[in-house]
Amino acid sequence: MSDLASTAAQRSAPSLYDQLGGEPAIATVVDLFYDKVLGDPALAAYFTGVDLDRLKHHQRRFIAQALGAARPYTGRSLRKAHEHLSVTEEAFGRVVEHLAASLAEAGADESAIGTVAQLLTPLREHIVTA
Repeated sequence: MSDLASTAAQRSAPSLYDQLGGEPAIATVVDLFYDKVLGDPALAAYFTGVDLDRLKHHQRRFIAQALGAARPYTGRSLRKAHEHLSVTEEAFGRVVEHLAASLAEAGADESAIGTVAQLLTPLREHIVTA
């Protein structure tokens, strides 16, 4: 297949956002995710005093854009949003595990979960500060 044909095929293929079920599916994943994170004693303290409805709204937008949604994410940069939290490597890893478990619980297959994990790996340098 030529480069042009390959590029056209990629454009016509549904985004991971669409493959997972779009906005309703992302909302379900985010709700599952925060249930897990807030229930994790090692992570819950990071969310003390946080407006969870607002945070979930931002997280839905952020994840949607990362997975190929057309609507842009307009929140703060990851570095700015997390710089005051002193997030550790361990905490970051636990968050990634909870997100993967939430995706699986919502019906995502291993390939989609792996793709999301690949998208998260480079974000570590913007989030981990301790």
